[in-house]
This record gives sequence, C-alpha cells and structure tokens, in this order.
Amino acid sequence: MDRAQLPLNALRAFEAAARHLSFTRAGLELCVSQGAVSQQVAQLEARIGAPLFRRLPRGLALTDEGLALLPVLADAFDRVGGTLERIEGGRLHEVLTLGVVGTFAGGWLLPRLADFARACPHVDLRLMTNNNRVDLAGEGLDLAIRFGEGAWHGTHAQPILRAPLAPLCTPALAARLADPAALAREPLLRSYRADEWPRWFAAAGAPCPPLRGPMFDTSLLMVEAARAGLGVALAPVAMFAADLQAGQLVQPFPESVDVGGYWLTRLLSRPDSPAMAAFRAWLADAVLQG
Repeated sequence: MDRAQLPLNALRAFEAAARHLSFTRAGLELCVSQGAVSQQVAQLEARIGAPLFRRLPRGLALTDEGLALLPVLADAFDRVGGTLERIEGGRLHEVLTLGVVGTFAGGWLLPRLADFARACPHVDLRLMTNNNRVDLAGEGLDLAIRFGEGAWHGTHAQPILRAPLAPLCTPALAARLADPAALAREPLLRSYRADEWPRWFAAAGAPCPPLRGPMFDTSLLMVEAARAGLGVALAPVAMFAADLQAGQLVQPFPESVDVGGYWLTRLLSRPDSPAMAAFRAWLADAVLQG
C-alpha cells in the first residue's frame, strides 16, 4: 500500500471502533455518525482485502487481521499525538533527564531552576538526585552532575566548578574552637571518603585526631546534622552559602582542602541532543555569572 495514499480517516475510524468494539461509540468519539464510521471501516476492509471485524448481533469482534492491526495503529496514533503535544509555539519540546548529586542540586541548581526554565522553555527537565553513585545507562540519564576528579570510565566529563571543603558548624560550637587542634574534642562528621579530614588537618598544620563522628553518604544530611549541633561537618562551603549568610552555620577556620569538583557527564556513546546542548550552554553561562 502506497504510504502517500494511506486512508488515514478510515484507519482512525477502525482504531476507535476497535477500542470500543462499537461503531456507535466510535462515532461519538470522532464526532461523526455511526454510519460514517461503518462506511470508513468497510472501505478499509475493501482496500486491504480482508475483514477486520466480525459483525455480531450485539456488537463487534476483531478478526485476526484486526487484532494484528490495532496495536500498530494505537501506538502510531499515540506517538503522533505525543509529538504534537510536545510542539508548542512552533518549537519541539524535549525531555531532559538529569541526575544530580544531592549537594549540588540543593546548594546550587535549585535556586537557579527558574532561570533555566526562562532560558530554555522548550526543555522539560526531569531531575533525579543521588549520592554521587550514578549509572547513566541503567538509570536512563541523559546527563549527570557528579563530584570527583572527572575520571569515570566510558564517560565524557566537563568541569563545572571546584568545591573546596572546610569545617562548618553552629556558632555555639564554633565558640569552643580556639584553633584546629580543638576539633579533637568535637564529633567530626564524615563522608564515605575517608581521606577528607586527614587532608584538611594536614592543610591546617594540625594532627588529625581519631575520627569518632558518624558517617554520611551525602553532604546534605551531614550538614543538616551539623546545623542541629551534632558535630562539625567537612563540606563544600560554596554549596551552603545560604546557611552561612543566615548565620545558621559558620566556617570556624579559613583553611580548606580541594579534593574534587563538580562535573557534567554523559556517556561517550551518547551524542548531544538539542536539549542536552541547551542545558550544557545554560550551565556554563550560569557558572560564569556566579
């Protein structure tokens, strides 16, 4: 059958009648008469040379040919309808599925999402947070923002910003800290990266005490514990600027240690879609603006 001469009205009539198993209900859906639907289906059957329905005294039943055709048509109409819904204002809307380490999502991205929506109204963002353990392919992610040194197998990594770590705690706890050595008397809240506190104490010129505070798999929860007065967190200061400005947290010592940064990543096998390229460009510009 020539695609250019597909009887689209008849195909639509058949699909509606097959769903309802009724010419009458199909006509109500399509805003035409029962007779018009029946005639369209009859013309389609004549065109393909096979019956699509068995006409019963109390309704319709699909033939084998009808059963084979229905799911194909239903999928095709759904896909066409979905694509048309994504076109708004003459431009195709695209879904972008983005994985983001929770600290960056809450401390940097969330306050800027409204700006992204204004800059890229054609991109429908799907945001999935994580604790820095990401499976781009398994989770169906277009892009992922991670913390580290940018070396992930099979992955293209674009640097976003560095994020030095420094101690953060409540003002009341900071009042007890005359120098870095005084931290030995306080619970030191830890991430799953065991070398962070030792590297910070080395940068501060003080011996690292035994680490006896609880361990967290996300800086967000660790800093929440510090905000509750449960100890001192070693966290990326830039991600908690709002807490520092509000006076809920303080940075008791100026020393910091650089153990990594945030990166925008994608699979090497995954070419940029227009939505991915738009997000990449917006992100680079937003980082430059601060």
